[in-house]
Amino acid sequence: MSEAARTWGLRLLALAIAVGVWANVSLEEREATTEKLIEASVSYNRPRGFLVLDPVQSVLVRVRGSRKAIRSLNPYMVDVQVEITRTEPGTISLPLGPDNLLMPDELELVSIEPNVIQVEIDREITQRVLVEPRYSGQPAVGFEHGEAEVFPNQVLVTGPASMLEKLANLRAQPIALDGRSETFEETLGIVAPNPLIQVVQPSKVTVRVPITAKPEPPPKSRSKKRAS
Repeated sequence: MSEAARTWGLRLLALAIAVGVWANVSLEEREATTEKLIEASVSYNRPRGFLVLDPVQSVLVRVRGSRKAIRSLNPYMVDVQVEITRTEPGTISLPLGPDNLLMPDELELVSIEPNVIQVEIDREITQRVLVEPRYSGQPAVGFEHGEAEVFPNQVLVTGPASMLEKLANLRAQPIALDGRSETFEETLGIVAPNPLIQVVQPSKVTVRVPITAKPEPPPKSRSKKRAS
C-alpha cells in the first residue's frame, strides 16, 4: 500500500471515530433528563349557575424530561384544569395533582406550587338595575344643565349574588357638558363596577340632558336717603 493511500485511510478512520464520538455524545445529551419550572395558567370547570369570585390565575409547575423535550417546551403547553363540584356558595380548597395537569406525554410532573388553592364561589343571578347618569365638564358660560333623562332607565345584568344584592345602580359613561348651550342627547355605554358583573341588555342607553340659560339675578334695590 502506498504512503498516500495509508494516509488517506488514517484520515478516514479518524473521521469515522470523530463522527461516532459526536453521535454518542449527542445521543446521551438527548436522552439525559433535566427539569424546568413553568408558570401554568389555571382554568376552572364550574357548576352551572355558579361563578368563581377570586380565581387563582396561575401556579408554578416543575416538570422533568429529556433535554430535547424541555428545550421545545413553552408555558402554553402546560395547563392546570380544576373541576369544581360543590354547589353551595363559600370558600373551597382544591388540591392539585397529576390528574389536574395537561402537558406533553414525554414529560413527568415533579411538583405543583402551591399544591392546594382556595377559591370562593357564588351563585350567578340576573336582575334589573337602575342607570345613573354622570357628568364631566361645565356648560357654556351663562348656561346650566338640568336633571338628565335616561332611556331606558334600567338594564338587565348578571353576576354573583353577593355583589348584585349590594348594587343600587350602574353608571353610564360620563356625559361631556363642555361648552354646551342647548339641550342634547347622547348614546352611552354602561360601566360595570366589576368584571364579574356583565350587562346583558341593553348595553347602551340614550341620555337627554336639558341645557337652559341661567336666570339673571334680580336687580339690587337702592335705598333712598332721608332728607335732613
